[in-house]
Amino acid sequence: MPKRTSLGYSDRHAQAGIRARLPELETWPNQYPDYEIEIHGLEFTSICPKTGLPDFGTLTIRYTPGRHCLELKSLKLYLLAYRNLGIFYENVVNRVLRDVVKAARPKRCVVRGEFSNRGGLRANVEARWPRTR
Repeated sequence: MPKRTSLGYSDRHAQAGIRARLPELETWPNQYPDYEIEIHGLEFTSICPKTGLPDFGTLTIRYTPGRHCLELKSLKLYLLAYRNLGIFYENVVNRVLRDVVKAARPKRCVVRGEFSNRGGLRANVEARWPRTR
């Protein structure tokens, strides 16, 4: 039986969206060494898996490319696919990081989500590659 918090959140809520099928991130060959790319997704939206209400925020992807760079149109389509996906903020950031690292194999990458206020609380979530642990 799934564990529940006093607020009714279950393991199913916590894992929502982590394995969802999303559009493929495409890449193109990098031509230069040792520089940084920063991409801002200013109108990111997803759905809270518990309440079904929309979540809004800005996603920033900052990475040092290795042999490949992210292709921006595929990234846009990838991020738009979250629009109807039930997934927590923390999982969004970690899922995007995982998918960017898998597709582009950057030397370093940071994904930061700055999510809009809800109930008087604002959440910022950041995940890094390589992982420190």
